[in-house]
Formats: sequence, C-alpha cells, structure tokens
Amino acid sequence: MDSIKQQLVQARQAKKAMGMLTLSQKKQLLQAISALLIAHQDAIIEENKKDLDRMDPQDPKYDRLKLTEERIQALAASVIDVANLEDPTNKVLLRKTLENGLQIEKRSVPLGVVGVIYESRPNVTVDVVALCIQSGNVCLLRGGSDAWFTNSYLVSLIRQAIEAAGINPDIVQLLPTARELMGELLTAKDYVDILIPRGSQALIDYVRDHAKVPVIETGAGVCHTYVDETADLDKAARIVANAKISRPSVCNALDTVLVDQQVAGPLLTKLAPYFAEHQVEVYADPQAFQWLQGVGYPHLQHASADDFGREFLDLK
Repeated sequence: MDSIKQQLVQARQAKKAMGMLTLSQKKQLLQAISALLIAHQDAIIEENKKDLDRMDPQDPKYDRLKLTEERIQALAASVIDVANLEDPTNKVLLRKTLENGLQIEKRSVPLGVVGVIYESRPNVTVDVVALCIQSGNVCLLRGGSDAWFTNSYLVSLIRQAIEAAGINPDIVQLLPTARELMGELLTAKDYVDILIPRGSQALIDYVRDHAKVPVIETGAGVCHTYVDETADLDKAARIVANAKISRPSVCNALDTVLVDQQVAGPLLTKLAPYFAEHQVEVYADPQAFQWLQGVGYPHLQHASADDFGREFLDLK
C-alpha cells in the first residue's frame, strides 16, 4: 500500500455513523466485542505467537507483546468496565444567560477522528477501541510492526462485531505500519482531528515534532518510588522489588528509587537480595553505589544524570 488516503476518507465519513449511536447501542457493541475476545482466545493466541516468533524472547518488548488466556480475559473484562461508564458526551459544562437574555451552553462533544500511534502492545488496540466507541469517536489505529498479526486479528474481530450490529465498520480501522506512510497520517489535518502517541519518548517526540494534526502528548513512563525515613523498611523493600521485578517491560514498571538519606543504607541492604535474585542491574549514585558494593551486590553501575530520567523497560 502506497497511501492511506482511502482509509482516512472512510474514517471521516464514519463520523456520522458514530455520532448516531445511542449509549445503549454502544454498550451492546462493547459487550459483543468482549464476548468475541473470549470466544476466540485460542485464535488470538495463535496469531500472537506469529508475532512472538519474530522477536527475541530476551527483548524487553517480548512480555508486552505476549497475550495469554489470563491477559485476554482481563482485556475482555476491561471492555465491559468501559461499557458500564457514563456517556461522557453531551454533558452541560457551563450554562449562563447574558444580560440581553441570550442563553449560552457549553457541552462536551466527541473529538471526532482520533489517530492513536503506539508500539508493540496489542492490549492498547482493544483499550483504544473501547474508549473511542464509548466516547463517540472514530479511531484510526497505527500499531507497531512487531504486533501486526495480533492487531490485525483483534481488529478483524472488532469490525465483525461492528458489522453484526449494523454499524459502519470504518469507525475502527487498522493502518499499515510502513514507516513511509507515517507522514501521511501526521499531516492529515483534513481527515484526522487529534493524534495521540503512546510509547517511548522517541516516538512521542517524533509525532509532536512532525505532526500538523493537533497532538495530545502523553508522558513517557518514567516511574519513581520515594521511601521516607518513617517508612516500614521491610514493606518498602517488598514494594520496590515488586514494582521493578513483576513486569519490568511495561510502562508503569519502576525506573527510579529515591530514598531518604537517613534510611538509605538499611533499605538498600534489605532490597539487595530481592534484586540479586532477578539479576537487576542497578545504576546508583555515589553513596548508594558504596552501600550496595559494601553488601556485595554484583550487578552495579555508576549512574549518570540521564539515568534518573530514563525509562528502562528491563531489569535495570
């Protein structure tokens, strides 16, 4: 494909169909999507395996890419959660009467056509679709090439549910991942109302710097935990270890630990065995480096200033 023009046109045309859906219709549609995800778990996992087979299992993105029965069931449940939310549109945000008797109202309305650009996390595909449908928005999905097989199958199921409900399926479309087509999406101001990049800081920066379409800029997932001198240090060590070790490749995994100097030594002593068990590579400031070295921690690096604002997405 050398252009996404047709998909852009179709998305713009689908705004009318999206705008005509009642809250009840949107809820029924989301329930149908949830049911299809559960019914086709095996096929989803099979398509997901095609993507996983193309990636090194040691790649930090591997875990984010992987779907299991448990994760698919959680996705299906999250769609139902969204279906049970209030309709965010047509709410009166402001109402006033001017001195001349003119009544003015400010109401919430859908954004329109929402383009979401993201990386190798197929769960985002389902999350975005559910939120866009509930909020009355058409969505254009531009996922990463790493998840192409998974995303393609997920979107085919979603469009199947939309068509079965008698709705224009172009309210949800998956765009090709070819890099040369990215510019067309970023500059499609006649067709796309807003762009939302979700992913690394490099992706966010690229979209912001090159887009002519308005962009909602999300922050990169650099997550901090602060341990105060009044903390229960045994509990704090378990919390920090869980935040780093349980799923290090996701964007809400722990990246930086800030510790009150009064308890830094005792906390790091308690934390070191948890990290050592999973071979977490620690980038430490001079004082923390000295403490960890003193307890024989083997996976230790001197931290640079940039490390304190770095998203690791790994056991680092």
